[in-house]
Amino acid sequence: MVQINRWARLGLLGLLIGWGTLAPAQAQVSADLKRRYQAAVKLVQAGSYDRAQAELNAIIQRGGPLAPYAHYYYALAAYRQKKPTQARLMLTQLADRFPDWPRQSEADYLMGISQLEEGRLADGVKTLEALTDPTLRADAARAEQAILTRSGSLAELKDLNKTYPTNRSIALALIDRIQRSASDKNDLELSDQLTNRFGVPGVTTSAPTTSGPGSVTPAGSSSTGRPGVNPARPGSATTARPARSKGYLNVAVMFPFRLDESGASKRVRSQQYVYDLYNGIGMAKAQLQSEGITVNLFAYDVDNDANRTLELVNSPAFAQTDLIIGPLYVEPNRIVAAYAAQHNIVLVNPIATSSELVAGQPTAFLAQASLSQQAAEAFEQGRRLNSNRRVAIYFGASRKDSLLASAYRTVAEQQRYQVVDFRRMGATAQATAGSLFQPATALSGTATAPATAAVAPVGQVFLASSNDDDGPRLLEALSQRRVAGPLLATASAFDFYQNSVATFTRRDLYLIYPDYIDNTRDFVTAFDEAYLARRNTIPSTFAREGFDMLLFFGRQLARLGPGLTNRVALRSDTDDYLLSGFDYTQSNDNQIVPIVKYDGSRFVKIN
Repeated sequence: MVQINRWARLGLLGLLIGWGTLAPAQAQVSADLKRRYQAAVKLVQAGSYDRAQAELNAIIQRGGPLAPYAHYYYALAAYRQKKPTQARLMLTQLADRFPDWPRQSEADYLMGISQLEEGRLADGVKTLEALTDPTLRADAARAEQAILTRSGSLAELKDLNKTYPTNRSIALALIDRIQRSASDKNDLELSDQLTNRFGVPGVTTSAPTTSGPGSVTPAGSSSTGRPGVNPARPGSATTARPARSKGYLNVAVMFPFRLDESGASKRVRSQQYVYDLYNGIGMAKAQLQSEGITVNLFAYDVDNDANRTLELVNSPAFAQTDLIIGPLYVEPNRIVAAYAAQHNIVLVNPIATSSELVAGQPTAFLAQASLSQQAAEAFEQGRRLNSNRRVAIYFGASRKDSLLASAYRTVAEQQRYQVVDFRRMGATAQATAGSLFQPATALSGTATAPATAAVAPVGQVFLASSNDDDGPRLLEALSQRRVAGPLLATASAFDFYQNSVATFTRRDLYLIYPDYIDNTRDFVTAFDEAYLARRNTIPSTFAREGFDMLLFFGRQLARLGPGLTNRVALRSDTDDYLLSGFDYTQSNDNQIVPIVKYDGSRFVKIN
């Protein structure tokens, strides 16, 4: 059963029904009836279809301005229960009783896919062909192809193709059916002809998984999206990107899966991020397929073993690879990078932040922004905030912290700023406060002056730390020493769940947040719900990164060809990515570094 991807556009129930401008008919609806209708819609959303239908039927019998909406949701509940005949009959009644209903196109979409699911293929195609809304047409095409691929017989699909020779969804479903079941020479020739005209199928034997049914709201309320069948950008058709000449991309994923380790629970605990990355990559593979970009995934269990890596890249099958993701260890990565450069294969490191890994490697990319790029973007933000050219820099205990702090100092000194303090965080706020701006040993954290002594103004303070205690600790230390100026810090220096709102509002605070994700975006909600349905767990940051990474590089390879040599346009050009996108127009490490600020209710990206 193809699911209608409209719940992905919904947040709170208040977004379902906006009663503020319901037009003149609003006065005819009692408050009790409104509440009853809202409760029924919520029951549909929650999957309590029988209870919802009982409530909706009562509203239908009373008539009035809510009756057509109740018809629609009743049909939607029937469809979700895999009762397409019941859905079709209710939608027929809706059209008969309310021929001028302004949302009839939404009902026609539901009617069309209900007819298809019912097996009335000719009727369903005819209904969907009559849709005029471009977005509905695009979503209908995806639904049509999914159902026809799954349900249509060879004879039915050939008849439909004769009736609708320009319908791409029918043609792709017919290609798929011939390739899976036909052996007749004429059928195979027909498949070749259709492939030359329409390309390869974007959806194969199973219906796309989505997050749930659609939403139709009464007049005056905000429309909350369009039907769809894919965890892609909800409410709009996905931009089609041409496949490569051979019709597919071979992607090698070289991760330390460690499949030979004994004890599954141990493997899950230590390597879960690897499996999350791979699961996200798998979700992107399905999305690319829906866009006409066929991806073949090949997973290689590559740990820190140079000999095993060399054996893999020298195997004949590996020569057909178009994109390599990984390896994650330095020596295997060095071997694969040399191979990729020699054979013009794109190589992507998903988690590294060292620009040295891609230096001198034109086809090697970092999915993340390098530490030097993070430092440069953070410094520019600080420079825009304050003209004072004095900078104080602090860092945590990890090597990554000190490297990022050093990169920030390098940028500041190149811009002829004065670095007035550069030191490691102390063990407590008091120790940190006492050590700030003191000539004593930089890393000792020993107080050499009263912790409350004021210091000369600074233009910006920077903190690089992976310890979520260090952010609040430095805020307290700066307060004790009465240090003004904005604070730019890594997001990992704070605990968003444990720290109070006051932590993020009492000072001009900006966070460098490479993994920032706006959970209010419809596309994010759609992905999360689709991932939950598929994996039975909430996606981690690594799963989202894996999805974005393959989605971007798959699209770019299909558009620009092998090696991605055209760097001018090598950036994300749509908003259907979970994180903040990609930009390689200037360098082989991602140039996008999200910086966020708390706006009183949530963190928002400001750059």
